[in-house]
Amino acid sequence: MQPILECVPNFSEGNDLSIIRQITDEIESVTGIRLLNVDPGKATNRTVVTFVGAPEAVVEAAFLAIRKAGELIDMSKHQGEHPRMGATDVCPLIPVAGITLEEAADYSRVLAKRVGTELNLPVYLYEAAQPDQSRNNLSVIRAGEYENFATKIRQPEWRPDFGPAEFDVKRGATVIGARDFLVAYNVNLNTTSVRRANAIAFDVREAGRVKRENGKPVLDANGNTVSIPGSLKSVKAIGWFIEEYGIAQISINLTNLNVTPVHTAFDEVGKKAGERGIRVTGSELVGLVPLKSLLDAGKYFLGKQQRSRGVSEKELIHIAVKSLGLDELSPFKPEEKIIEYLLKDAGLSKMVSQTLTEFADETASESPAPGGGSIAAYIGSLGAALATMVANLSSHKKGWDDRWEEFGNWAEKGQGYKDRLLKLVDADTHAFNGIMAAFGLPKMTEPEKQFRSKAIADATRVAIEVPLEVMELSLESMDLIRAMVETGNPNSVSDAGVGALCARSAVMGAFMNVRINAASYSDKEYVNQVVTRGKELENKCMAMESEILRMVNEKIGI
Repeated sequence: MQPILECVPNFSEGNDLSIIRQITDEIESVTGIRLLNVDPGKATNRTVVTFVGAPEAVVEAAFLAIRKAGELIDMSKHQGEHPRMGATDVCPLIPVAGITLEEAADYSRVLAKRVGTELNLPVYLYEAAQPDQSRNNLSVIRAGEYENFATKIRQPEWRPDFGPAEFDVKRGATVIGARDFLVAYNVNLNTTSVRRANAIAFDVREAGRVKRENGKPVLDANGNTVSIPGSLKSVKAIGWFIEEYGIAQISINLTNLNVTPVHTAFDEVGKKAGERGIRVTGSELVGLVPLKSLLDAGKYFLGKQQRSRGVSEKELIHIAVKSLGLDELSPFKPEEKIIEYLLKDAGLSKMVSQTLTEFADETASESPAPGGGSIAAYIGSLGAALATMVANLSSHKKGWDDRWEEFGNWAEKGQGYKDRLLKLVDADTHAFNGIMAAFGLPKMTEPEKQFRSKAIADATRVAIEVPLEVMELSLESMDLIRAMVETGNPNSVSDAGVGALCARSAVMGAFMNVRINAASYSDKEYVNQVVTRGKELENKCMAMESEILRMVNEKIGI
């Protein structure tokens, strides 16, 4: 997998859109960079920008953006609600795919050295890029903010990692580092009190609050202040008032979503706010969020309602948005806020994004793709979808309330089969197109002939393995179909029966594609293995279909 880095620089300008545009123009001038999100905040006077690309391109784009921000933003005139210390306040590099956090840290040090040397700007390393654990925390580095940095930077322990140890009045200083994916998340309160918002923030954030007795900090044996930890791990939080909205918020950084996901933070803030007589009214995501965060939130809230979690991705996102109140302050647009949606190449889902009529018309056209392989995958997805429907109907059946989780778990499995088979609809067409492209390669010279032959062989192997995966998944889905015939809503037994017919057709149809593509593949040992496996899957499928249809017909009764 080609390595992909994400960069999320925070610039100390949230009101002048022309300045923001000039900075993002610099980013987009770099070949291979994709600008994903620009999120200006008026009250914070701060803009969070997100872009991705190959590591070298990301470093170049970040450097140009930091340079341009230093030219355009005057920190001596800056006012905003968010803590800050420079025109480019913080610039983290985040591994997305094909690259480790350690490698991202190496690239961040390359960027930091270049900014310090070429731009003559004080730079501090943080998080994974900072070897000194006493100064790797962003809030510690930024303590005192811009206003107190002229004094701080002269202290030996706060000498910058790169660049001059001199206060830059106009540009301030910047922090560059590497970290895991962080979600910036604000929870809305029905109060205007910053003091009470801060109290709630201290209740939940990992660092908690300083322990006090008679109004004075309690010290340990070494003279250090004693803290009362908050209730959530991997969480940083403060309270503030947002004049734009007329409310106080808890501003949260979720630094490890595996430890504290978005929905856990939301519920915990709601609990702590309630203890103080305050109500949570909604929340907002600043920047982007991984798809999994919203899917997990949707499943969490459905589970609390004792409803099946086996619904579509779109429905899970809808439930998450409504439950978290992500649309309270402004419309929430998944296509603009979910990182996977922004990275998605629309060309890779050409078939499944069509209407039923468009898909049928294209199949019927003179084009050889989509063909039988794509249709087999689609039929398989319909079989899984029918069984999932039966599971969801059973989960909500009157009188079966105590079985909602049993059927909900089956429905989740069914959604997985359906979604994976839908992806294979396009994958089969892409595999066929890959073979055609390989045949179109030049074959004049001997090296060209060898390259062409290998390309054809590689593409053919993909065209064998895609329908083989359709067979595997469609057969697996028959366990779900059989379970729904045996234990599901009896009024929907015929739907499960049709699902079995679809799964059988998908397996048999996909096997035809496996065989026709394998016939021209030169590795005969591999071909024998594939065909043997295909026959085994087909035989199992036909036996299961016969058993399922027997049960269906017995239950129908006439």
